[in-house]
Amino acid sequence: MERYLHDQVIGDLRKKMVFITGPRQVGKTFFSKSIQGKFARPVYLNHDDISDIKIIRKRAWPLNAELVILDEIHKMKGWKAFLKGTFDTRPPAQSFLVTGSARLDTFRQTGDSLAGRYFLYRLNPLSVKELSATMPPYEALSALDRLGGFPEPFLSASDDEASRWRRQYYTDLVREDILDFSRISEIRVIRLLLEMLRKRVGSPLSYASLANDLQTAPNTVRKYMEILESLHIIFSIRPFHKNIARSLLKEPKVYFYDSGYVEGDEGVRLENTVAVSLLKHVQYLQDTKGMEISLHYIRTKDGKEVDFSLAEKGALTHFIEVKLSDDGISRNLSYFKDRYRGIAVQLVHNARNERQVNGVSIVRAGDWLAQLSA
Repeated sequence: MERYLHDQVIGDLRKKMVFITGPRQVGKTFFSKSIQGKFARPVYLNHDDISDIKIIRKRAWPLNAELVILDEIHKMKGWKAFLKGTFDTRPPAQSFLVTGSARLDTFRQTGDSLAGRYFLYRLNPLSVKELSATMPPYEALSALDRLGGFPEPFLSASDDEASRWRRQYYTDLVREDILDFSRISEIRVIRLLLEMLRKRVGSPLSYASLANDLQTAPNTVRKYMEILESLHIIFSIRPFHKNIARSLLKEPKVYFYDSGYVEGDEGVRLENTVAVSLLKHVQYLQDTKGMEISLHYIRTKDGKEVDFSLAEKGALTHFIEVKLSDDGISRNLSYFKDRYRGIAVQLVHNARNERQVNGVSIVRAGDWLAQLSA
């Protein structure tokens, strides 16, 4: 399967380095090797391979290599300076593709010595849009709700195989990746937090409440959640507010990149799958077109709330409510549409028919998600 970022990455490799980041096992290595096949003289080097480490550190790959793929390079001490020097002294027409997980994203927050030398792409799990060429949208959405969008469990098409994969996946995450960001003594509490978050998908989270349940400090909970976000295990959506600083202070909602890991009924898993799809859509437009677009939920002081909203350049454009089977119009959706004049859509997975009522569109969730950008 050719992933959705393929053509954009091929084009950008002629201009700058390209960084591919995303969750563990989302398909970064497979994707980079599919790119490799488009070049006459590619070289693939993985920092997890002892023999490759020596080649990387000595820059001993062939000078005539058209494409150099450096996988997991963020595990190398001083990797940013290494890449800067490597790129600045490269032979003409030599391209670099760099893949990895958490640290390729987080290093930008602490000063960037690579400024102007790379394009960053975020590779996300499979979505209805990406699958729509090979299966009907309704079937794709149902399968994503059940198996999640990570390639291995999804392509297995087996609940048992997906469960086996998931058990090993999260064991490895805790044992290897989380330890890069925390102390061994903190692992138990982080595991407990992860289990609690599985049951609270789609609900506004109080750091104080979580801290009380975990018998720790709110700032500690915030730190642990930042670790889980950095590792692309969870992502948070904050309520829309024109004042960004005030938005950050308000309660976020948390979703998992892996919908199959969510604990809850079908409606909760559906909401999580839609959240992942919207995040993928937003990040695709940010990474490929430089759009100022963002994903939120929206709520008033008196409790009116809609599951998701999209904003462009700080202005609300879309309001999205998610339902499993309920065809009745959401009153809150109508309220926000009238107040902000945006596009209001109610996504219903098992919709009997599609229609429009007072400017609010009730549509089949799978069909609508298949029209997103990614």
